[in-house]
Amino acid sequence: QVQLVESGGGLVQPGGSLRLSCAVSGRFLSIDDMGWYRQAPGEQRQLVATITNGNTTNIVDSLKGRFTISRDNAKNTVYLQMNSLKPDDTAVYYCNAHASPYRWPYNRETYWGQGTQVTVSS
Repeated sequence: QVQLVESGGGLVQPGGSLRLSCAVSGRFLSIDDMGWYRQAPGEQRQLVATITNGNTTNIVDSLKGRFTISRDNAKNTVYLQMNSLKPDDTAVYYCNAHASPYRWPYNRETYWGQGTQVTVSS
């Protein structure tokens, strides 16, 4: 089955940077769109950024200039570079991917990572 494994979260001071990684493993025919979401305590899960398999990116307006999404198709990995971090960025960050599994009917399905904690605090 398809699995998404995240890494790179942790504790960072305000103004610092983190780079999150999410690697896709398992049996699949292809990986299409990928994205990052985040959920702060007591809040709903919100979109952060998306990237297509054609490398078209979208960052939510409030995060443009600080966050960057990218992918390495050879490694089946999507990244989220986070700069100038603020305490309000504290959240659990989730990786998302749309992929076609290696089984009939080969329809694209949605997969989620387990989430990784990002804490921005002095």
